[in-house]
Amino acid sequence: MLHDPSVQAPWYRHRWPWLLMSGPAIVIVAGAITTWLAATGNTALVADDYYKQGLTINRVIEREKAAADLGVQASLSATPAAGGATRIELKLAMADAAKLPQRVHVQLIHPTRSELDRDLLFDGEGGRYSGVVQALQTTHWKLVIEDEAKAWRLQDSLTVEASGG
Repeated sequence: MLHDPSVQAPWYRHRWPWLLMSGPAIVIVAGAITTWLAATGNTALVADDYYKQGLTINRVIEREKAAADLGVQASLSATPAAGGATRIELKLAMADAAKLPQRVHVQLIHPTRSELDRDLLFDGEGGRYSGVVQALQTTHWKLVIEDEAKAWRLQDSLTVEASGG
C-alpha cells in the first residue's frame, strides 16, 4: 500500500495540538494541587485571636521585666536520651536564691508548626531542672520559661542537633 500525500492524518496524530494543550493542562493540575494544599494545609501562622493576643502583650512585657528585676538567668542544654528522646537540662539563677521555684513551666515552640509545640513542667531543686522530651524534631526551638505563679517569664532558644547514631 502506497502512502497518498493528499490524505492527511487526523489531528490527534500530530504533535502540535498535544504540545499546545499540555500548557493549560499543567496549569489545571497545578491549580487543583494548590487548592487542595490550601484547603488541607496548616494555617497555624495566622492566629484566630490576634486582637486578644495584641492586648496581652503589655502583661508579657511586664513579666519579662519582672524576670530582669529579679535577676533571673537561665542556661540550658539538650542531649540525646534513650529511645530517640531528648534530655533537657535547665539551670536557673536568681539574685535571691531562696525565691527559686520548685517547678518551672517550659514551652518549646516550633518555628513554623504549632502541632509540634510542647508544654513541659520541670521539677527541680537548687535551680537545676531537667526532663525528657520524646521525639523532639531537629530544629531551632523558641523557649518560654516561667515560674508556676506566672510572676516572671524568660525567652530563650534551643537548637536541637541531629544525633549521629
